[in-house]
Amino acid sequence: MLRTTKTEGGLVKGFPGTDARITVYKGIPYAADTAGENRWRPPQPAEKWEGVRECYEFGPISMQKTPGKDPDAFYSKEWHVDSRIPMSEDGLRVNIWTPAKTTDEKLPVMVWIFGGGLQEGYAHEMEFDGERMASRGVVLVTIGYRVNVFGLLCHPEITAENPEAPANLAFQDQKAGLEWVKRNIANFGGDPENITIFGQSAGAFSVVAQMCSPKTEGLFQKAIIQSIGGMDPLYPLCRGMSVRSLEEAEQDGIAFFQKLGISTLAEARALDARFIEDKFIEGNYFWGAVVDGKYLTKTLNETILANELHDVDFMIGNTSIEFQIAPEAGQDPEAFAREKMGPYAEKFLDIARRTGKPMDKAVTVGQMELGNRLMCHVCAEQGRKLYSYVFGPTIPGDDAGPFHSSDLWFEFETLMKCWRPFDGHHFDLSRKMCNYWTNFAKTGDPNGPDKDGTPMPVWTGYTTDTPYSMEFFDTIQMNKSETSEMDAFLLDVNLKELKQ
Repeated sequence: MLRTTKTEGGLVKGFPGTDARITVYKGIPYAADTAGENRWRPPQPAEKWEGVRECYEFGPISMQKTPGKDPDAFYSKEWHVDSRIPMSEDGLRVNIWTPAKTTDEKLPVMVWIFGGGLQEGYAHEMEFDGERMASRGVVLVTIGYRVNVFGLLCHPEITAENPEAPANLAFQDQKAGLEWVKRNIANFGGDPENITIFGQSAGAFSVVAQMCSPKTEGLFQKAIIQSIGGMDPLYPLCRGMSVRSLEEAEQDGIAFFQKLGISTLAEARALDARFIEDKFIEGNYFWGAVVDGKYLTKTLNETILANELHDVDFMIGNTSIEFQIAPEAGQDPEAFAREKMGPYAEKFLDIARRTGKPMDKAVTVGQMELGNRLMCHVCAEQGRKLYSYVFGPTIPGDDAGPFHSSDLWFEFETLMKCWRPFDGHHFDLSRKMCNYWTNFAKTGDPNGPDKDGTPMPVWTGYTTDTPYSMEFFDTIQMNKSETSEMDAFLLDVNLKELKQ
């Protein structure tokens, strides 16, 4: 096994995974500590080291709200279980799981970008263990990056200091991690010319942002987009991940410095990181990507519609019940429809009245599902190769249902780490999902046999003639059903408005 290898920073030593055929390397720096003068600067080169670096421990997570501090928070029960996890500004690390025995194997590479609203999360959450994916003959890499105020703050002084890279530090970190992978992954048995980036929620938003950025051309060949919506629908009126102009973001930065009680970048860099983070949390800010004319030249919607995405094949999907746009408790459904649908409200209501459902259910729309359908439709018209899916099995537990992020246990095949009493059919589904994901990384086609050699259900690519999705429910099957009148109406309305 490839237990010791070299990187551009020096020699590294990994250790056997639970499966001794896998070697695990934790916490390899791909860029320098971002504290002090490196705070709010683009990622800088990591320092080299002498001798062999033992990569046995994960690095610190990036500054954020303490995971698991609120025991009643949903994800505290799910995987944010350790409130004492090390945290600092030195979080630009990669973790690698490789099945390679030598450095010349040229195995497919999968690079995971974690979610958390761009405000929290980290690359070594327990559900992201890469051992099972690596056991299928891929090299799995997870990347740490700056989040919230440390990864998304803009300010006129930051722009003046780095005019070619004034914003989107979180995405710049991800890019630096990808560049490190491309330069170094051959030494872990990986193929730098066969890289798939994948992520969920804000990680999926990040994947789309990297697909849209002129700065990342050639850094990856395939992508998997999970639970972000692909494109932001306009009707029903909703808002996905925030995208600001550079000017708006700079004004937000000026106002945040005032909240900190300072006015200059030098003063801000001298402050304690925890103090800055607490002020950010206190203000309930939610910052996202910035159209800065450099990293992102247009909004993601505009880039997709202009057919300016990188030429990469992709998979895209969502869980079946996440982020529903629905009337609030006690709100009149018709008033909700008129608020959210604007000039299209009456047609929307006419279709809703004819569905036979209670009106509050009839006017409820899945934001992720609609956003994904929009991206699939637009990209299929452009002739792109893509695969669509929906994840919706029964999930055991007191909150039963395929909630946002529940698919992560399945694709990484880490069900045994979860508190939920999964049974045999869940493990069967998980094994097959992990097969599909790694097959796609290998060849750009998710299809292939199961581990016992029996064929898995055939996943048909999404095209204008076959606008189908694979259903990962309690059984796996292609959904070839006719599009409902409501779905067709919402798709047409949004395409009309987005293309104007």
